[in-house]
Amino acid sequence: MQTLHASVTAITPLTEFVFKVLLKPSAPALFEAGQYLQLVLAEKDKRAFSIASKPSQTGELELHIGAGAADSYAMQALEFLRQARQQQQSVTLEVGLGNAQWQTTDRPVVLLAGGTGFSYVKSIADHLAEIGYDQPVFFYWGVKVESALYAKAEMEAWAAARKNFQFIPVVETPQGEWHGHTGFVHHAVMKDIVSLEPYSVYMAGRFDMIGLVRDDFMAQGAERQFMHADAFAFIK
Repeated sequence: MQTLHASVTAITPLTEFVFKVLLKPSAPALFEAGQYLQLVLAEKDKRAFSIASKPSQTGELELHIGAGAADSYAMQALEFLRQARQQQQSVTLEVGLGNAQWQTTDRPVVLLAGGTGFSYVKSIADHLAEIGYDQPVFFYWGVKVESALYAKAEMEAWAAARKNFQFIPVVETPQGEWHGHTGFVHHAVMKDIVSLEPYSVYMAGRFDMIGLVRDDFMAQGAERQFMHADAFAFIK
């Protein structure tokens, strides 16, 4: 783990409830694709957020914070960052945390995100593009409504960059004309991929969701040793 001070350079809304935060660390930030950081509000109050940046972006850290009115954990962190930016004060970060980072392999890959879990798999996806990973990579992003796909154009461009990349957005409850996958995001994976045995799987979302996905994926052949999620440290 690396402790850094960072300035808050921008806070930009991505949707009504999701904000992109850009941080400029005082020294190069060292982390692996898929790791997270902790924002230190106080000595005993540290808030964890996935790093959306790829590891080569050592001079800038990007976070996607979902801060709805009911989510005090994230909203308090966002207000802390806003105040630091307004007062031109630095914030303290603990960088390079987690055990669900990218593992070098030659296996095909499933990246799965629910909601703002997108930031976790985005870091891995951008890293794979940068290193020229040549195995099939399937990026599934599940949201409740289509308007929550705030990075849809960006990920379509990511998929178009290499023939072995595919981006599959999944909308749980479409409200207009939606012609893609619907329902739960992991059900879309199971519909598209008959056996998950040869795949490495990286996933992020609500803990209850990840527990369900793990069990369903293993029933469809996925091997636990090739499944990665920080939530595994907190669920049975």
